[in-house]
Amino acid sequence: MRRLAIGGIVGPSAFITAWAVGAFTNDRQLSAIDDAISQLAHVDSNTRWLMTTGFITFGVGVGLFAVSARSTLGAPTAAFLGATAASTLAIALLPIGASDTIDQLHGIAAAAGYLTLIGAPLAARGSLRRLGAHRLASAGVAAAAVAAVSLSASLALPTTGAFQRLGLTVVDAWIITTATLLATGRLDVQGGSGTQPSELAR
Repeated sequence: MRRLAIGGIVGPSAFITAWAVGAFTNDRQLSAIDDAISQLAHVDSNTRWLMTTGFITFGVGVGLFAVSARSTLGAPTAAFLGATAASTLAIALLPIGASDTIDQLHGIAAAAGYLTLIGAPLAARGSLRRLGAHRLASAGVAAAAVAAVSLSASLALPTTGAFQRLGLTVVDAWIITTATLLATGRLDVQGGSGTQPSELAR
């Protein structure tokens, strides 16, 4: 089961790589500062395949991580991660530009993905503290706060892309860190008690 946590490393890493590469290779003059990530998967964009692959890899990877993390981080955290994974897969299936209805459904899926992504580190806080991973717990709360402010700003300010990428990346970094510790056995529950977390987690 621990091996499934690798999905929490691969998924977010692939997602970040996709939008980073797409920012330089798209043929629609999209800006990483001004334009939302989903525009890279627009039906008329040459980077649609790249960004769609990033979305799908994130969805599958974080979904596997959710299964792996349930016993360690608790059912609520797993539920938030699973919902984020499902929302991201829905985003991949609902590309911008297909129709007005698809665009609206895409927006709903994106909003659900944002909210559940922010909820995951908050839900994990108690479990991490019980495991002695106080720094990781605090980092998760901080990441969630930054993400909430950034994603709110992305709706109100013209620099949508920059704030969106910041908000998503801080939580993705928390997921990658937590998944790495879980996959390597430095953050786990055995016999009802936690193993000693690494210095990074403390």
